[in-house]
Amino acid sequence: MKAVVYSSYGPPEVLHVEEVDKPTPKENEILIRVRGAEVTKTDCEMRGFNFQVKWFMPTLRLMLGVFKPRKRVLGGYFSGEVEAIGKEVKRFKTGDLLFGSTQLHLGAHAEYLTLPQNYTLVHMPDNLTFVEAAAVPLGGLNAIHFMRRAEIKPGEKVLVNGAGGSIGTFAVQIAKAMGGEVTAVDSGIKEAMLRSIGADHFIDYNKQDFTDTGQSYDVILSMVAKTPFRKCVDLLNGNGRYLLGNPRVIDMLRSVVISKFTDKKALFAFARETEDELSSLKEMIEAGKIGPTVDRVYSLHEAVEAHSRVEREQRLGSVVISLD
Repeated sequence: MKAVVYSSYGPPEVLHVEEVDKPTPKENEILIRVRGAEVTKTDCEMRGFNFQVKWFMPTLRLMLGVFKPRKRVLGGYFSGEVEAIGKEVKRFKTGDLLFGSTQLHLGAHAEYLTLPQNYTLVHMPDNLTFVEAAAVPLGGLNAIHFMRRAEIKPGEKVLVNGAGGSIGTFAVQIAKAMGGEVTAVDSGIKEAMLRSIGADHFIDYNKQDFTDTGQSYDVILSMVAKTPFRKCVDLLNGNGRYLLGNPRVIDMLRSVVISKFTDKKALFAFARETEDELSSLKEMIEAGKIGPTVDRVYSLHEAVEAHSRVEREQRLGSVVISLD
């Protein structure tokens, strides 16, 4: 089978398509014919071993490979069709159309993938294509995790910093579905897209610092690691919630103090990416409440261009590799 592989850390050009062995499912695994796979910021960070948040890099180096990558095929979020199942598999059958997460198994940037049946896998929404479905799990699972923790009430003011990425676009939609009045912060080229998916207000960070607008909020979600912690907390109304999508160590320590000794909360728990959350996303998508925002679609042989598109941060939503 064909797969996008890399043998050393570096720029997008280290990627290339190669023939590799087609995997065989174990007794509790399913063999999936991958139809679509998102190219994420994390894929780019792992490929170049250059992460937005630095504190866990030594541990990751040991996990991913000290001198070269242990797992040569990236890709954590996908859609596809079940081609074969192990004899112990009960959840799925051949022909099922699924979307979900490969977790630390990775490997979705290939024609075939094997995963244990108990991974975060759910039948695809009826109203999405393979490409659209592949753009859901990363952004949707992380966004629903944060928005549920925020416990948004109708009429509350919500700000999403980094609103134009995979997670941000879903956070905007879910916050709106929960009744929030949403302000999106990102580059000016993303304004039209963000307003089209429900943002009530928009701030171009190239022209204005959202912490200096004089506005206050009930909920702030920031996907940007270097967001000034103190300024964001000061923007919160009483009982406000600040959610850190990419927390630094110092900000995690500050979060504990703020949550314990003030009437505000600062939260940084990472998404667990559960089956229940993915099922909820499916229901919301089929009900027309939320949906994926796909920027561009590339072939397997255009993986270098796809990674470059994601790294430049000029995308209007998710970048997907189509293998359909």
